[in-house]
Amino acid sequence: MILDLIMQRKQFLKLALLTNLSLVLKPEDIFSTTKQIPTANNVLYYKRGDVEYELLRKGFNKRIEKFPLIIALCKNTAGVAEAIQYAQQNNLPVAIKSGGHCMEGLSCNNGGMVINLSLLNTIEWADKETITVGPGCTLQNLYNNILPRGRIIPGGSCATVGIGGLVLGGGYGLLGRKLGLTCDSLLEVTMVDGSGQIRNSKDDKELLWACKGGGNGNFGVVTALKFKTHKAPATLQSFRFKTYKVNTAKAKAILQKWFEVSATLPVDCFSAYVLNGKTVYILLTNVGKHTAELQNVINQLTAISGKITKTKPQPIAAALKVFYGRQEPLYFKNASAGLYKNFTDIENCVDKAIDTVLATPGMIYQVNTLGGNIINTEAEATAAFPHRAFPYFSELQTYWENEKQAARLLKKFEEVQNIFTGNGIHTQYRNYPDINFTNWDALYYGSSYARLQKIKNKYDPGNLIRHEQSVKNV
Repeated sequence: MILDLIMQRKQFLKLALLTNLSLVLKPEDIFSTTKQIPTANNVLYYKRGDVEYELLRKGFNKRIEKFPLIIALCKNTAGVAEAIQYAQQNNLPVAIKSGGHCMEGLSCNNGGMVINLSLLNTIEWADKETITVGPGCTLQNLYNNILPRGRIIPGGSCATVGIGGLVLGGGYGLLGRKLGLTCDSLLEVTMVDGSGQIRNSKDDKELLWACKGGGNGNFGVVTALKFKTHKAPATLQSFRFKTYKVNTAKAKAILQKWFEVSATLPVDCFSAYVLNGKTVYILLTNVGKHTAELQNVINQLTAISGKITKTKPQPIAAALKVFYGRQEPLYFKNASAGLYKNFTDIENCVDKAIDTVLATPGMIYQVNTLGGNIINTEAEATAAFPHRAFPYFSELQTYWENEKQAARLLKKFEEVQNIFTGNGIHTQYRNYPDINFTNWDALYYGSSYARLQKIKNKYDPGNLIRHEQSVKNV
């Protein structure tokens, strides 16, 4: 599941109205009184008790409940700089929310300041191939703007994810094998550092390197992202292979065969193995020609599946909407369950994980293809993302409707995570964090971490911008 603050259209219009009409706290009034003034040029401040506060506080995951002392709704880069300076003056730790999809709520905090970037959502064309995007721009809005011009960025598929959070952790999706990670298309960033100074990566190549997969909420607030766009594929076709009522042996056998077959995928294709309840579901998408190589993959997956359905090649804009996912908040936990080189990485333990998934309604185990042009030595040299050698990324998910279900499901979730970590899986994807990873620095960042710490020391020596798993100062 490729999951930012979820705003349906009605909510967004409400927020826009409240933004224009709201009363705003003076910085000196944040901690003392409720005195308010009617205007502010660059940033609006909200505290607990304000209607706007509740709307801005909440994210996509209803499981996460955090209560910052103040939320700074910034209108522009200058507003972010002002908010950082206020936080510094009042010793408030800062978390950053470009959208609100962080699966462990790292874009919010308790008792500090949250800088909300949802109003920084513009898209500006520098030329026919280059755009500058605000971090609060959702993928849905991005695609709606650039696809009519025949251009695309290899982003994710969830409609309401903000581009800022996605790209800073790396970013992958259906077009990643063809066009690389989202961060591979990033050309330049504007960032406000931990002292409120406005920086640009044109002046520091290390800053751009760090922002290409080095995670968010670490050493600054990115307020503008310049991307090169790519020629968009004309169409996307999807194939779905389902097998019902599987047991552990059957689910494992299909997974092993899927690893074998997916290793031969054309670069235009993406695939995922999904174990949901007692059903194995394999997704295959293609944005290129229907080649003999692709047909061979389809034939092999058909041979191991019970039911096969497919779509006709559809215009890319329409086809992507099928994968937009739920747009309202829900209760869930979703986290990286390891990056793999091949099936042998999990062969000796995956049956135990499958046992637990099969016995736990609401739990999903999924493995997605990376590889293709993500494995790029030139891109590797210019980006902090450290895991290009791994052609597969897995995730564990669990969902519930009743809060009383949470404790049991979360316990089962950690049981599966412990199966993998206890059997040598020591590489994880930063955009799918798990708060229970104790050695998250090595898991997320590998050999890039020490270099990221130097960036942290340079741009946020006082550790103002932080969360539970942010890069630490040396």
